[in-house]
Amino acid sequence: MKKTIIFLCTALCLAGTAHSQNTKRGHTEVTGDVAVEQLVKKHIEFNEQLRTIPGFRIQIASLSGSNSKSNAFNLKEQVSNAFPEQQVYVIYDEPNFRVKVGDFRTRLEAYAFLQQLKATHSGTIVKDNIYPIPLDPNDWVPETDADAEY
Repeated sequence: MKKTIIFLCTALCLAGTAHSQNTKRGHTEVTGDVAVEQLVKKHIEFNEQLRTIPGFRIQIASLSGSNSKSNAFNLKEQVSNAFPEQQVYVIYDEPNFRVKVGDFRTRLEAYAFLQQLKATHSGTIVKDNIYPIPLDPNDWVPETDADAEY
């Protein structure tokens, strides 16, 4: 009986070794559902369209309670009218409506704008994902000499 168990264990070990050696030498092909591949493509396209980078915004309000939504959008309109060059966002972070201003790459840029904003509103600089402002193509630095126009 012991010899039979030892023989079976040895046979299984050798079969596993032979199988693993076969897969190392052979060609492995991974197949998957077409729907999964399409979903991955959609995910990549979405991420390419909506690119954000770490940056800073100025939070000027965090409102909750009755009428908080309408108050947040009224505040957004006031700030948008006063500073049309800046984007103003209303973000719902349950149970609060947060009003944030700007897409600043550095804390120093945010601080400079906060000084202008303090005349009418108080605010706090917060880290956030921002939408980068596209740079002027004339300001781009070529990556290689082949990219540079002489």
